[in-house]
Amino acid sequence: MIPISRPDLGPAEEGAVLEVLRSGMLAMGRRTAEFEAAWAAYCGVRHAVMMSNGTVSLEVILRGLGIGPGDEVITVSFTFNATVSAILQVGAKPVFVDVRADDFCMDPDQVEPRITSRTKAILPVHLYGLMADMDPLVEIAQRRGLHLIEDAAQAHGATYRGRRAGQFGPAMFSLYATKNLMTGEGGFATTDDADLAERLRLYRNHGMRVRYHHDELGTNFKPTDLAAALGLAQLTRLDERTEQRRRNAARLTEALADYLVPTVPDDREHVWHQYTIRFPGERQRVVDGLAERGVGTLIYYPVPVHRQEYLQAFVPGAADLDLPVTDRLADEVLSIPVRPNLSDEELEAVVEAVRSVATPVASVPATGGGAA
Repeated sequence: MIPISRPDLGPAEEGAVLEVLRSGMLAMGRRTAEFEAAWAAYCGVRHAVMMSNGTVSLEVILRGLGIGPGDEVITVSFTFNATVSAILQVGAKPVFVDVRADDFCMDPDQVEPRITSRTKAILPVHLYGLMADMDPLVEIAQRRGLHLIEDAAQAHGATYRGRRAGQFGPAMFSLYATKNLMTGEGGFATTDDADLAERLRLYRNHGMRVRYHHDELGTNFKPTDLAAALGLAQLTRLDERTEQRRRNAARLTEALADYLVPTVPDDREHVWHQYTIRFPGERQRVVDGLAERGVGTLIYYPVPVHRQEYLQAFVPGAADLDLPVTDRLADEVLSIPVRPNLSDEELEAVVEAVRSVATPVASVPATGGGAA
């Protein structure tokens, strides 16, 4: 089987973790501070606050911005559930807009009609490693006095018009084991706002600036130095691995040009966390056929968040929302291996497997929200 993900670990990661084990300082310490400084520098922002995972990193950003009960946050349903659960955890209400079929990201044209007096933030998701169309979202947020928060869980190093993810507003990055930069589990909240960064650090550490002196209510979202050491070792090869992902994606796009392969706008640089093709009307047949040929796949995501059963108690009527592009993509998308540690032979096997089981198609009719 050619799995869709496989951790890329070596002597550097082993040595870094062993050094921390021998140091006796396993909790949030020197390595965490070093990783935070390195990630802030990489993203081109002033502050990076490492936490125990990406979901809580987003939750703490929302809390730090004062978003809570009675507030609304405009976001998308075509995303991993954590984008929405973080909003719900602070007591706010997610307001869903559709995505565009060409980039799988928030459709800026749909945002302004959903703004109300209760709207406090716009939260686009940079899906699969491609940033959302940020300039119109920035313009709306600034004009309407709203926070702009980036869900960059899958977009480590991705750029929009020369600016990296994280440079448009407070941002969350995931460090889960399958991510382009990973620590097994962990996350970052990044910001240029020193006051917000201080609130984030305070909240993740039980509200303490000084040990056992609790200045406010907080909780324990602290990372470990073990995770930070692993991340520092991974960061030294992030650009190299990203370039390999891009080479693999280019090969897939060239060889599978007769299918609905992903496109990259000229103003953006994709980091290919996932390589996602659309298979209208035949996805399950393709999944089964690729599995028979030893190619692993995953569907990101088969059930949009607005149709999840649990959500109906928080957002009554959510399942009846008219999000046609979101619903269509959830029925069609399939991700195939693009990871940097694919061998040439594995990459060619993936190409041949797709070509042997899927029906070539030049395009499908668009139903709003951008080109197909």
